[in-house]
Amino acid sequence: MSRVFGNLLLLGCATAIAAAPARAHEKDPLAPTARWSANTDGGAATPPMGWNSWNAFFTDVDEEKVLASAKVIVDTGLAAKGYRYVNLDEGWWDHRRADGRMLVRADKFPSARTADGATSFRPFTDRLHAMGLKAGLYSDLGRNTCAQAYGPNEVNLPRGSVAEREVGLYGHIEQDIRLYFGEWGFDYIKIDGCGLRAYGADSALVTSGRYRELPPILNLETVSLADIPRVRALFGDVKDALKRYATQDYLLSLCIWGSANVRAWGKDVGNLSRTSDDITPDWGRMLTNFDSAARRALYAHPGSWNDPDMLFVGKGDFDEHHLVEARSHFALWAMINAPLLIGSDLRTTPPVLMDIFGNAALIAVNQDAAGNQAVPVFDTDDLQIFVKTLSTGEKAVALFNRSSRPIEAQLTAQHLRFRPDAVVRLTDLWDGRSSSFTGETVLKVAPRETLVFRAAGTRALADGVYLSETPGDVNPAVDGVTAPQADPTIHRALSPWGGGTRGAGPRPIYAGWGGAQPDATPYGRELQMAGRRYPQGLGVLAGSRLEVRNHDYARLTATVGVDDSAADGATPVRFEVYGDGRLLAATRPLRRGATPAQLAVDTRGTRIVELVARAANAVGERLPVSWGDVALRH
Repeated sequence: MSRVFGNLLLLGCATAIAAAPARAHEKDPLAPTARWSANTDGGAATPPMGWNSWNAFFTDVDEEKVLASAKVIVDTGLAAKGYRYVNLDEGWWDHRRADGRMLVRADKFPSARTADGATSFRPFTDRLHAMGLKAGLYSDLGRNTCAQAYGPNEVNLPRGSVAEREVGLYGHIEQDIRLYFGEWGFDYIKIDGCGLRAYGADSALVTSGRYRELPPILNLETVSLADIPRVRALFGDVKDALKRYATQDYLLSLCIWGSANVRAWGKDVGNLSRTSDDITPDWGRMLTNFDSAARRALYAHPGSWNDPDMLFVGKGDFDEHHLVEARSHFALWAMINAPLLIGSDLRTTPPVLMDIFGNAALIAVNQDAAGNQAVPVFDTDDLQIFVKTLSTGEKAVALFNRSSRPIEAQLTAQHLRFRPDAVVRLTDLWDGRSSSFTGETVLKVAPRETLVFRAAGTRALADGVYLSETPGDVNPAVDGVTAPQADPTIHRALSPWGGGTRGAGPRPIYAGWGGAQPDATPYGRELQMAGRRYPQGLGVLAGSRLEVRNHDYARLTATVGVDDSAADGATPVRFEVYGDGRLLAATRPLRRGATPAQLAVDTRGTRIVELVARAANAVGERLPVSWGDVALRH
């Protein structure tokens, strides 16, 4: 039976609670749905691994370069370790024919030549498939592409008339996806959004007559200028076409650089969702891209992953002369379940960097079946500690020194959610060495170094898991954000796109501030209710609904209330727990400062648990709420 204790509104007898169907109102986003709404279509049960042509070659790509890279992936054993995708970025297209068919640059991809001139990538994809690999392709959601907008002097740009150079998906989604997947046999598509933002009426690209106008519906700098429903609908059209023409293990990569509030909805549509602008081989830019994804653990799950862009190991600050930085870059991407997509020219990559790509222990962390993105358990501008719960019950832990000075860091059993009186065993994932400690240990972390370990110990919560430990099983279907704001916690590196230090400098641009967080409020404060802090829990705004996958646990327990950080102290919030769409428990209305409510709810036989924080006529941004110590237990 459901057990409801403490400061709760009792909804009749326990059996009545368990049997009462939820009243689902179509227009009520907080009404339970009894289903997992994050994307599970496609073939991304774990983050994809492979290679992309862009960082090495930009648009100067051809068949020889790609197949040579594919051969290296196979011959070095990287393919056997999971690097399967070989992805063509910009530079492959010739033009769009009058009937809408896309034509391949046969001078660069000679196997695409056909007797009738229609060209076909099928011999190319067949070659990759015969090598045991998968084939990926690039497109844009607009009429024209990023290189056409921002790289007018690049080689291999589309040729022909204005209409022939419109090679993007806009107006051709059905036709292009059928061609790329149904006829040509591709497995993966990366879709940019430059065509939806760079071709406005005032753009020199348009006023010069070079391209047609397409009124912008994306804006990278200001989320309020984006037509979010329209952008999402276009990607939804792509997904629908993929389900018709692609194999079931297709991959859809949404590459709109954190714009249009994609943080909130990309997880529901695609397999990858870019969280930032393009990466460059610079330490500061790597920090920017990492930060854009590192605090979004609840927005990534098996089937849909945060994407801070490709690995730039092999160039600049991450070349063979900067092995500390290169290893940090790779380890951080592995910890946060980022795609491991190599961007270097594999034909000339030194063995010492190939060894980084081939680190089996870190690949295993990235590919762990549980799909939990690492959670920051200690967070400063100098040093961060990230912990990831693995399917074995062990933890992966990374200590990341962002600074230019060495740091002595204390790693504690509490960071790992292990008992402080029991031995914790560590295995270094770089050199395989073992060590152990009880309570805490001191580790020296060199400048820009990332220490990364596999940790085994005795769980502090012996009979279950805190939901903040398993973000792969928690989906913020509705996170309460009504006015998306740029996240000020993301490192603002010097812009690599020109301008130097002219102007005022880059401002925060990636929306996501105020989203649901593990072990923190939406605005990064410690969870605290009525003066008491909660080191574990979920922080979210009122007006939210969290979906939780229940793996045969018998109970959900939590301490709930309005967080002390709330600016709104007057509006009451009612907390509700549903199991497979049926109301299991609810609190009476609680305001800031009120004694939190204790929940203990029977979840036996329940597949999907939903946690709802409901407040009438409230501004969610002023009303953070906390699910303190929320856990599923046997």
